[in-house]
Amino acid sequence: MLTAVINIWLELAPWLLIGAAAAGLLHILVPQGWMQRHLSGPMGVLKAVIIGVPLPLCSCGVIPVGLGLRKSGASQGAAVGFLISTPQTGIDSVLISASFLGWPFAILKVAVALVTGFTGGLLTDLTSAHDNGSGGAEQDVVANHRSEPWKEFLHHSGMLIQSIRGWLIIGVLVSAAITWLIPEQSLASIPALTGLSALLITMVISLPLYVCATASVPIAAALVAGGLPTGAALVFLMAGPATNVATLGAIFRTLGLRSMLVYLSTIVAGSLVAGLAFNQLLVVNVTHLHAHDHLTGWWRILSAVVLAGLIAWSAYQDATRWFRRRSMQSAPFGGAVTVKVTGMTCNGCAAKLERSLEATSNVQSAAVSFERGEAIVHGTASPEDIRHAVNNAGFQTVEQ
Repeated sequence: MLTAVINIWLELAPWLLIGAAAAGLLHILVPQGWMQRHLSGPMGVLKAVIIGVPLPLCSCGVIPVGLGLRKSGASQGAAVGFLISTPQTGIDSVLISASFLGWPFAILKVAVALVTGFTGGLLTDLTSAHDNGSGGAEQDVVANHRSEPWKEFLHHSGMLIQSIRGWLIIGVLVSAAITWLIPEQSLASIPALTGLSALLITMVISLPLYVCATASVPIAAALVAGGLPTGAALVFLMAGPATNVATLGAIFRTLGLRSMLVYLSTIVAGSLVAGLAFNQLLVVNVTHLHAHDHLTGWWRILSAVVLAGLIAWSAYQDATRWFRRRSMQSAPFGGAVTVKVTGMTCNGCAAKLERSLEATSNVQSAAVSFERGEAIVHGTASPEDIRHAVNNAGFQTVEQ
């Protein structure tokens, strides 16, 4: 079991770090607000899907981004296309898929994400013909603060790793357990786990789950090594990250029942059709999950150590912030101002906002809670100055 964990971590670490770095570059190179201004009509749907495919966002991050596009003026089709394609892929997920399942699988998975996202977006616009894409469009109120791009690059890359660290660890442990407990190709002898029935069983299991696209790749690879067909791995990697109760509920509340049904049916039908095609086209060899001779390169070991260090550091920061927030709430000092904040997608966002607030003049200390969507600020800074600092950090305040 320990050997399997080490092998999977060594295989995954370098590609995840490369993907995080690429995500940081995308963040500083793509102008803020560009997406909202170009996403309406069929070409808007296509642009939304093309933009979404390389973005390393799981369901926890893609919901506020995708629905934020709609709020900022994108059409419903563009928002749904983005929500379908983005959680299936991501630069980090593609690189890790190529490492575990091969480049043909990774490339075809990207193609499936493009096709299903575009199809779902067009169907959404067709079933919402009355929608002209205005959607209560708002002007961007947050400036593009990137005077120090390298700091922003490092922060965004680190925030990606921080946002998926829990699911990453779970994914590695589960895939190692499958590799350890299930002999190679043993599942292929079970009739219910072959052909279309394997795809349907995988679909039923995947739909309600929350599973991160990156962390789910080792699990899918372990299942294929155990004898599950290649198409079942694709279904798991499509339906798992793209559908769960939270995502469906958010789409229903924001975009309506029709859009939610189009979203769900596109993923179900698209993954099943693509899974059947993958069974015919691809034979994936994942024996490297059990082997470890070629995983001892210094760069893999260094990447594994760096990734483990980053995860440990982010966990330490979260624990420190949690204890400090508890102490501030139980024994407040000075004047305390509480503001509601939107735009945070993970605890990394909360840490960024906390640092920005504490760098603000007349702020003695700050505690930001991602879960409650609020910031508690102590000091003599005025509420207006605090709101301005929140906006400058890239988030928005909500009037209470």
